[in-house]
Amino acid sequence: MKVKVFLFFVFLLMVPLCGTAAQPSMANLDVKRNWTRTNERPCREGFASGIIDLGGLQLCQVSTFAEVWATKEGGPDNLGATFFEPHSIPDEFFLLGFYSQANNRPLSGWVLAAKDAKNEGLLKEPVDYTLVWSSESLNINQDGVGYIWLPTPPDGYKAIGHVVTSSPEKPVIDKIRCVRSDFTDSYESDDWIWGPDNDINANNINVYSTRPSVRGTQAMGISTGTFIAQNNGAAGSTLACLKNANANKNALPNSDQIEALIQAYSPYIYFHPDENYFPSSVTWFFRKGGENDGAYWIDLPMNKEEKKIVKQGDLQDAYAYVHVKPMLGATFTDIAIWIFYPFNGPSKAKVGFFNVHLGKIGEHVELEFENGNKPVVYSSLHGHAAYPKPGLVLLGKGNFGIRDDSGKGIFSMDTGAKFLVVNADYMGSVYEDPPWLNYTREWGPHITYEIEDELKLIALFLQGKLKTKFLKFVMSLPKEMLGEEGPTGPMVKDNWLGDEIV
Repeated sequence: MKVKVFLFFVFLLMVPLCGTAAQPSMANLDVKRNWTRTNERPCREGFASGIIDLGGLQLCQVSTFAEVWATKEGGPDNLGATFFEPHSIPDEFFLLGFYSQANNRPLSGWVLAAKDAKNEGLLKEPVDYTLVWSSESLNINQDGVGYIWLPTPPDGYKAIGHVVTSSPEKPVIDKIRCVRSDFTDSYESDDWIWGPDNDINANNINVYSTRPSVRGTQAMGISTGTFIAQNNGAAGSTLACLKNANANKNALPNSDQIEALIQAYSPYIYFHPDENYFPSSVTWFFRKGGENDGAYWIDLPMNKEEKKIVKQGDLQDAYAYVHVKPMLGATFTDIAIWIFYPFNGPSKAKVGFFNVHLGKIGEHVELEFENGNKPVVYSSLHGHAAYPKPGLVLLGKGNFGIRDDSGKGIFSMDTGAKFLVVNADYMGSVYEDPPWLNYTREWGPHITYEIEDELKLIALFLQGKLKTKFLKFVMSLPKEMLGEEGPTGPMVKDNWLGDEIV
């Protein structure tokens, strides 16, 4: 079965704007960390300088912590969580909230500290604290007893984070600062950090990381690194995240810094040993006969030999296409790296002990990096999904699902060796959009797969529980597996202006 699919595959680098580009080694899909420790260098303005000025409210990242309280069970993987007080705050900066992290990964967090640079009343002490929850009556393995407090802000101010103590006495008033309301924005809970149970129980205490409610290139909400404690489902309604109230973008990287970041941190892709559909540049695709056929999509050449050549791509001519955009109130820069594949080949379904060949649509995956240099990425056979390790990934449950096979073949691509920045709107006319970027119709025709009929035919030869499970698997297939419109280009994707989904 032939499938015509044109794929723009995207990686994501999330770059901090305060602090140096860091040096650890682990690619991570979830952790949004990266600003350097603020006590290691003096603060100055500009990209990767250690400070961001939001118009009088200055921010630094702090990643030096002292443990206050820890649990040894509950939460993700039932390994508990640890609560920390940030330490080594730079002179004239103040803490906005404490930090917490699940114990199922190494400590790698940060929180923001703030300074009222012009003494304009942007920061004030809370007027009181309210006890949200304590672990006094909790019958679990824990280090001492923990108390989580919610600051009560003065009128016209918002609290940004909680305070945690190991004694029942209220924290001192000057422990943290609240922020004037015009420099705050609404937040939402993000990843689950901890709860006494193995899974989230709305009738108990739950701790989450936070993020701005609205995220995108024009959204000004800022992640603070703090957490939210919800007891019996009730959130701390007075908490907020920060906001870049003046839309200050002075800390974003310039063209030289963008290119240096790409060269240093862009991924290295290994293709499967059996891969025969490789990426190419978009210009190569058109030179080899890719065309707008007048039917509202871009298509492969009509000539069979030319079509075969185009489907195979040209790895030597392939480029990484880079989109640079401000995120999280212009305190981070997303560097999305798009790879163009002229064609996606057939994939497989894993059905019990049977492997069934299927046609599969392409997909794109965003990878966030926690420091580190060039991570190794394995491109799945024909489908071109990206994984940090080689092997089989089953997109389903049990022994039933769509399989992605990846491995280390002889062909690879260093995305930082040949790249083209196709868009960085905040820099004005420094980078010019290539004409194809503004093509808003489909890169490929409407496809009707015959997979459903093939799968039903296979079901006739299965018996008992295997047949039942197989039919359940068929019903769970996304509708895109049975047919789809041709994929659209990068600029039409929701994540072009919005947040990346990781």
